[in-house]
Amino acid sequence: MRVTVIGGSGHIGTYLTPRLVQAGHTVTCVSRSQREPYSPHPAWRDVERLTLDRASETFGRSLRELKPDVVIDLICYTPESAQQLVEALRGAVQQFLHCGTVWVHGPGVELPVTEEQPRRPISDYGRRKAAIEAYLLNEYRENGFPATLLHPGHLVGIGWAPLNPAANFNPRVFADLAAGNEITLPNIGRETLHHVHADDVAQAFENAIAHRANAIGNSFHVCSPAALSMIGYAESVAGWYGREARIRFLPWEEWRQGVSEKEAGITWDHIARSPNYSIEKARRLLNYQPRYRSLDAIRESLMHAN
Repeated sequence: MRVTVIGGSGHIGTYLTPRLVQAGHTVTCVSRSQREPYSPHPAWRDVERLTLDRASETFGRSLRELKPDVVIDLICYTPESAQQLVEALRGAVQQFLHCGTVWVHGPGVELPVTEEQPRRPISDYGRRKAAIEAYLLNEYRENGFPATLLHPGHLVGIGWAPLNPAANFNPRVFADLAAGNEITLPNIGRETLHHVHADDVAQAFENAIAHRANAIGNSFHVCSPAALSMIGYAESVAGWYGREARIRFLPWEEWRQGVSEKEAGITWDHIARSPNYSIEKARRLLNYQPRYRSLDAIRESLMHAN
């Protein structure tokens, strides 16, 4: 099949684009710049790479002129942008796959959270992504537009820093755990985080094409098999370096005073949700079989960073 991937050299595309080539698809990677993927792969030699500006009024028409069978959109962040593509591609593609986010959910009620639970996003990003999801699924129900939505957790991969046990991206947390230094965690460290390796997300997109009849008109969580508690995460990282985690717990308001405003905001975004998502629907309908548990993905990322 002819597959066009928008944003195909980013975090997910680094793994997805070579997978599609190896699966026998003819792949076009569309991006606003000719950036290199995070990890090299010989399959990139067989990928057509185009530079197109998504902000252009002709973007949708330019995609349609490529005559793709399948379009995968990894970088859509507004309902208006989604609508532009739907209007341009209506009647022209066999499947349209949108990369969403588990942030369409807010705090869970019954855990793990399933795709059927009501959307209660608590951030602007989550609300915009939930609006895109609602629009695409309505287009499927009302007009037969062949939309599929995949909602990844916290992305992990080689070439970028994973979300740390304090639920932000300060690399010092990992360094302190490796050195046996004390770290601080908010509350009592029992909130959860739910990572996913970017190659497992790529697998889900590949499988959604292979199982198109099951995928169209549906949303799927794409995460590791299980969420991590923050304290368990910290203890595991310290153990990789032969250390025992030294952790001091602080009430949220006190903890946030010891980090930057940006780090506090990122941490709050995560612990306010305490993410924990079911992947059973993706297992059942897409044959999604994640290769990485959360700690495996994180450890691989850290080992390649050193």
